Amino acid sequence: QVQVVESGGGLVQPGGSLRLSCAASGTIFRLVGVGWHRQAPGKERELVAGITIGGDTNYADPVKGRFTISRDNAKNTVYLQMNSLKPEDTAVYYCNVNNGRMRFWGKGTLVTISS
Repeated sequence: QVQVVESGGGLVQPGGSLRLSCAASGTIFRLVGVGWHRQAPGKERELVAGITIGGDTNYADPVKGRFTISRDNAKNTVYLQMNSLKPEDTAVYYCNVNNGRMRFWGKGTLVTISS
């Protein structure tokens, strides 16, 4: 059974930074694609950033230039470095792991941007 666990969320002031981690077990991590999604109160879940098996990345327009997704296959972990955070980045951030047959979600980590 694939398990996905997010960590690294918290309360940060506007302009600050956070690094989220997504750790997956029960799968060959180097063979999965991974996406970070977020869901703000009252809004639908949206894709923030993704990284493929080969390391190609994509970003949603609102976070381009501020967020960076990366992976460390030796640690079975994908990171989301978030800089220049804004109040509108406040959301629960979820990690999605895709092994080509199924998608697996973590329970999310809360990110709150507030002064």
